[in-house]
Parts: sequence; structure tokens; C-alpha cells
Amino acid sequence: MDKPTRLNMLATKRVLRYLKGTQKYGILYKRQEEGDCLLGYTDSDNAGDLDDRKSTSGYNFFLAGGAISWSSKKKLVVTLSTTEVEFVFASFCAAQCVWLKRIVTQMGWLECVEGTTKIMCDNSSAIKLSKNPVMHGRSKHIDVRFHFLRELARNGTIELEHCGTGEQIEDIMTKPIKLETFQLLCSRLCLVNGTELEFES
Repeated sequence: MDKPTRLNMLATKRVLRYLKGTQKYGILYKRQEEGDCLLGYTDSDNAGDLDDRKSTSGYNFFLAGGAISWSSKKKLVVTLSTTEVEFVFASFCAAQCVWLKRIVTQMGWLECVEGTTKIMCDNSSAIKLSKNPVMHGRSKHIDVRFHFLRELARNGTIELEHCGTGEQIEDIMTKPIKLETFQLLCSRLCLVNGTELEFES
């Protein structure tokens, strides 16, 4: 930054206070008896940056009760609709899913990634678009490379599934949220204070 303002300094101090106060936090992984499958979440805001109208998108993948892969990025392209931005980022999320399935399989945990991996999304139109190539009017302007998502859905590698906005963990990566919501989502991400854990012997 060429000329940082007082507002920039306050924001920086706030981030540093947060980092200092959460040094002992980490992700808690738990052995699951059954049903411990790879699960993804994806979400995007729509044109959230008021200067350039680009969107922020995020994904998170869970295994063994905790997050194992995540990303939050400002998109390089301006999209025309909420459906488009959700569909485009779900394609990136699906590519990460394919990579994770390969890694987990190589680690010998095939049972965790067998079959279709669910990716939770709160945009019904993006889900329909992933399943139905007939929606040409809404998708003809979307770059061909993002239709990789449709191919993965068609062959059963992934399935976009609807989750309500209240269940969407990815809001923590894409939107400004209230403290109570932030704390709730942190707990759903299995972020815990390591000093408060009790371990079984």
C-alpha cells in the first residue's frame, strides 16, 4: 500500500489481535465409527467487491470430522449472475475434490472416497445447471472449461446437493458475518482451543 490510512491500520490491528488470541486453536479430527466420507461445501458472494464487482468464493472439504482442504479467493473474472459465480466456483471445488480423492486413495483410505462425493451448495440454479445441460440460455456464456463440473456429475464422481443458507459453512470464507455466527461456524469447522481439550488415555 502506498498510503495506508488510519482505517487500514485499525483493520490490521484487528487481524493481529485475532491471530494473537487464537494461537492455541487448531482443527480437531475424530475417528468416526462409520459414514466418514469426504464431504465438500462451496459458496460464493455475488459481486461483493464494490470497486470491481468481482466475487469472493470459498470451499471446504471434511474428513475424520475436520476440515482437510479449504480455499477462499476473489475471482479473477466478473460474472453475470449468482448462478454463474456459484457454478464457476463449484467447478474449481470439483477439481479439488478429484485431487483429494486420489490422495486419500493413495493413503489407503479407499472406503472414505468410494462412490459419489457430495458437495453442498446453497444455490439451487447452480445445482440444476450441473445436472441439466439443456439450460442453454443461462449457461451459453460460461466458459467451456467450467463445464468440467457437469462431466463429473454425469459420471457419478461428485454430486452437488442443496443445503440451506443456515447450514452453509462457507459463509465464514465469503461474507462478513456476526460474531455469534462466526463462533458457530468455527465450531462446525471443528476449530477448538487446544488448551481446553481432554484426551482419553
